[in-house]
This record gives sequence, C-alpha cells and structure tokens, in this order.
Amino acid sequence: MPTKDERQVIPDVPRGPLCAYRSKAKFNWKDFRLVLEDKELIKIKYDIWRRLESEPLFSPVTSTLSADQQKERAARQVNRIADLELAPPEIYSKPYKYRVRYLMSINEALHAVCPSLSVKIALGVGLFTNSLLAMGTERHQDTYNKAWNREIITCLAITEVSHGSNTKRCRTTAKYDPSTQEFIIHTPDFEAAKCWVGNLGKTASVALLFAILYTADGQNHGLQGFLVPIRDPKTLLPYPGVTVGDIGEKIGLNGIDNGFVMFNNYRIPRENLLNRTGDVTPEGVYESTFSEPGKILGAVLESFSAGRLGIMQESSNTLSHAAVIAVRYAALRKQFGPDRDGPEQSIIEYQLHQWRIFPYLAAACVLKVSVFAMTEIYLETVQKSQAESNGFELLTQIVSEIHALVSSSKPLVTWTARDAIQESREACGGHGYLRAANLGELRNNHDPSCTYEGDNNVLGQQASNWLIRQWKNTKVESPVGTASFINRREQILNGNFEALRRSGVHVESPQFVSQCYEWLMCWLLQQSVAQMEEANRANVDSFTARNNCQVYRARDLSRAYAEYYALESFSTRCARSDVSDDLRPVLFNVYLVYGLWCIDRHMTTFYAGSFANGPAFSDAVRGTLLRVCGELKDSAVAIADALAPPDWVLNSVLAKSDGRLYENIQSVFMTNPGAMERAAWWKDIIPTKQKSKL
Repeated sequence: MPTKDERQVIPDVPRGPLCAYRSKAKFNWKDFRLVLEDKELIKIKYDIWRRLESEPLFSPVTSTLSADQQKERAARQVNRIADLELAPPEIYSKPYKYRVRYLMSINEALHAVCPSLSVKIALGVGLFTNSLLAMGTERHQDTYNKAWNREIITCLAITEVSHGSNTKRCRTTAKYDPSTQEFIIHTPDFEAAKCWVGNLGKTASVALLFAILYTADGQNHGLQGFLVPIRDPKTLLPYPGVTVGDIGEKIGLNGIDNGFVMFNNYRIPRENLLNRTGDVTPEGVYESTFSEPGKILGAVLESFSAGRLGIMQESSNTLSHAAVIAVRYAALRKQFGPDRDGPEQSIIEYQLHQWRIFPYLAAACVLKVSVFAMTEIYLETVQKSQAESNGFELLTQIVSEIHALVSSSKPLVTWTARDAIQESREACGGHGYLRAANLGELRNNHDPSCTYEGDNNVLGQQASNWLIRQWKNTKVESPVGTASFINRREQILNGNFEALRRSGVHVESPQFVSQCYEWLMCWLLQQSVAQMEEANRANVDSFTARNNCQVYRARDLSRAYAEYYALESFSTRCARSDVSDDLRPVLFNVYLVYGLWCIDRHMTTFYAGSFANGPAFSDAVRGTLLRVCGELKDSAVAIADALAPPDWVLNSVLAKSDGRLYENIQSVFMTNPGAMERAAWWKDIIPTKQKSKL
C-alpha cells in the first residue's frame, strides 16, 4: 500500500465536471499510477515538468510554425536543456542501471513536452555516445566527451537513399590510403547518399558514418563505423569535399533537421575508424581485435536496442495521452438518451464507444508495465556484461532473446499507439480535428516511430526467425523464459477451447488468456515451419520460403509473442505484494479487456487451427469483452487520471483535468489570433458581380 508521502509526489487534480465519474471509482487513482510506474521515476518526470513549465521556450505553441522555425526552436531547446542540467552531476557516477533509468525518465518527460527535442537529444547524445562506446576505443574518448557535454552536435549516418533495412548493401566506401594513413570517404552516386540523418540537415558538425571498408589491396572488410567531420563547429559551414543539406519538410517532427550528405574523395585520419572489433594498421593491414566477447556483445546490445526501447517508452506515453483525451472527452460529451425529450447521457455510457476506446486505455496500462519490465531485463543484461565477461554462451542466448523481444514489441507498441491516436481522434468527433485537441500533433509526430530504428515489419521477421529457431532446436534457449512454452508444445497443441472448459478454466481468467496464447503461438510456429519445409522440398530457396510464410503465419506469430509477453508482465506486476486489495479488481479488468481484445483480433487463426469450432468460442470471448468494458466504465476516468501528465504537457483543449470542456473550447475559439477580425484580404474575395455594383 503506497504511503501518503509517495502519493504526494503526484499532484492532485482539480474538482470539476469530471468528478461525477471520478467518484464512481472504488480505488485511489494515485495508487493505480504507482502500480504502472516506479515512484522514483514518477518524481523525476514531475520535477522536469515543473522546471520546464516556467521556461518560455517550452510553452505550448498555439499555431503551426514553419519548418525552419520548428528547427530553430528545437535547436534552442537543446541548448537550454544543456544549461538547465536536468540530471544532477552525481547521477553519472551511479551504477549503469540506475544512471540509464534516470536519463531515460528525463527523455520520456522531454518527449511528452516536445518530441522533436527528445529525439534530437536521443540521436545526437544518447544513440551517438552509446554507439561510440560499443564500437570505439580510448582514442575516441575526446569526441565522446564533447558529444556528451553538448560541445559538438553529432549524428548517426547509416541509411542511404536506396538502402535502409538492408544495411549490408550500403555503398558509401572508405578506402585506406597507406601513403597518407587516411581513409578516403566516397559516395559513388546519389543512391548511395546518406539520408534521413537526424541533426545533419542544418546543425551537426560530426557524423558517426557507416561505410564499407576497403584496404589498399582492394579487399572488402564490410560495414564499419567512422567518425567523420562534416562542418566547422564554429561556423557550421561544410568542409570541402562534403555536400550536405536538409531533406525538406516532413509530415511531422520538423524540429529535427533530417539531412543528406555526399562525399567526394573526402579524407579522414586513420584513427577515425571505430576499432573495437577491428582495426587497420598504419601499413594498411586489417586486424581483428575481437577480445572480451561478453563485454563486446553487451555493448552491441546497448547500442542497437537502447534506441528501440526509448521509442517504446515514448510510444507507450503517446498511447496513454491519446487514451486520456478520448476517455475524458467521452465522460463530458453528452449526446442523446433513453428519452427523446429527457436528459442526454455521456457518450462513455454507450457500449459501442466503450468497445472503441477502452481497449486502448487498457493497452496503455499493460504496455507501460511491459515496456518497463523489458527495460529492466535489458539494463540488467548490459550491466552484467560490463561487470564480467564470464558465461559468454549464456549471455549470447540472453542477448538473442532480448533482441527478439524488442524486435516484436517495438512494432506492437508503436502500431497500437498509432491506432489509438486515430481511434481517439474519431471518437472525439469534429472537435478532435482541432489543432488544440493535440491529436493531430500526436499522430504526425508519432508516425515515424513505425519505421525508424527498424521498420516494424522487418523487425517482426527478426523476432519470428528467433522463435522458429527455438522451435527447431533440440533444446529451447530461452534464459528469460519468454519461449519456455515451446517445451510443452505437444501438450499445448493437443488442447482446444472445449478441453479448457471441461478442465474448469473460465474465460474470465489469466489461465484462459495465457493458454489461448500458448496454443496460438505453437500453432503458428508449427504451420510456419511446415510451410517452409514444404517449400524447401519443392526446391524453393530458403530466402523465398521464409518470405512466403510471413502473411497469416510468421507476422502474426511475432505480434502474438509480443502481446503474450506484455500480458504476462502485467499479470506478474499485479500479483506483487505492494498492490492493495482495492486495486486488484480494476487491474484484473484492465488485463481482461486488453487480453480478450487481442485474442479477438486473432479469432480467424483459432478457427483455422481447430482450436475452436462453432460459435461458442467467439461468443464467449466477445461477450465477455463487452461485459468487462461495461464494468470498466466507472473506473475509466480515474485510470485516465493515473495515465495523464500535467495539463500543459497533455496540451489538449478536450482533456483538461478541470473538466470544463465547453468553456475551454470557447476560449480557444475566441482567442485564436484574428478569430473575430475582418480578413486583411477581404477586398480580394468580394464576388465580382457585387464589386460591379459598388
């Protein structure tokens, strides 16, 4: 049970029209929040928000700025964040897990206020320095220090115009010249230009560039990382041999200056090669320096999974914001009622509306908890890899499993947030289309999360490939336990809905949800492997065979795996002793709404695999889902309060915590610039026929 002091970390909400629904909740909403998030991390976020609220540079923008103005604003915000020193100096001497958790929480708070700002920092500081640690050595420490201290603006240049996901086919080259002890960086044509590089368009002075390394003998040593100066850091003018520019206005996140760059036989020192795993001698001989494999493996994990975890944290918050707006609006918006001339009722009372928005409210809770749990595993693994290099084989297995988990969960979280924003926009009707509702900004700024740091569909294939390997292995290698169910495959596949009912497993139980998922994953694995083996017998190459089992097989498997992990993580969290008895019923309903909603989305597969026959299964799942949505109605506003940031951060006229919906809309209507002024161009639009009579 949380103490009074723990609850005081979370500010109270004002009294107002929303109290009609708040009073129906049978639990303390602050206690609910303390289940979803760690109290120390909540405190960090509120401290950040309180500090930024008084900073004019972070005040919400009421009208759309030009793309260039957005870039300038975000760049100024980055500098101001550095001046504010949001993380106390002693944080940097703390153990790895504590330090990174703290910094991740700061980034979450910043992302809620200004997504462009947090992405610029994440790319230019977090991802750049993590990659430098993973791939560089002591000779790159000076660049690391300058990047970390914001003395230089940095970026990562990986993607090329014609290659993104398939990085091995990138064509930017780095040829070593032993006569000068330099690498010659060259872009053979425009298709090989680096593009979509965050911070590069206008501001970055140094890039961590990925290029194909060639030694003087013409041997290809694959993709390697290089530190490449782009601009003079004092003037921000590009160096000779570098053609660099901004790619132009995007759908959203225009505060980030995404750029392109081409090199014309541009020379950099030999020491600029990131040489953790391989180096080139002054004479031009490539040497492998692979040592301490456990630590290197952990460093690589840190470099390439940290960004995706950050995206999931941000996306789970975006999902929460969309759900909060939809639920608060639904509680306040009244339309129709049982009696034609009687009082109207809130649209939250309608079953269709509950079915539309409550699963996303539940998803926000479940995914927030599961992303936290996944991050814990990740941080503990990296910390262990830094502390010791023993147990290399086990560490390799854990890294592989975490990669699969992250690769399946990043698509789930980002797609769920994407869909939640759109459903919430529509659920708020015409008012949801107002810029002041903030759903449009949420949608445009969230959208790239589905493709950057790994396209969702490509990442899903990586996760399903790992699961298929576990299915084929004589021994399942799942130290984290996410694939342990495969050990019981025969028992699982022999089960079905009727067998569950006969054994006394009720639809309203975690056992039902869990066993449905285990059957679903086993059947999809069995079918995927069978389809690939059949293709191989027909002399279809393994590449084509694997690609041809994605639709209705491996793609669904990857999503089911992520949903299963999310539900198991949430169930584990809710079972802990610090969860009070008055919270357990509503947490269980949240679990059921999300679990049954997800199962409903896989309904066709349950029937295709004969897990169910006839209407009983679908009727049970859907009927229970609708009923539990109805039971969640009285708790929905309190749950939304537990998910909501401060009003100025949520920045939605439809979802202010005071509940004064129409007063707030009136203020927006009547105070927007020029709202009731005659247009300056009024003479130009007077109808021609009317002008002739004047």
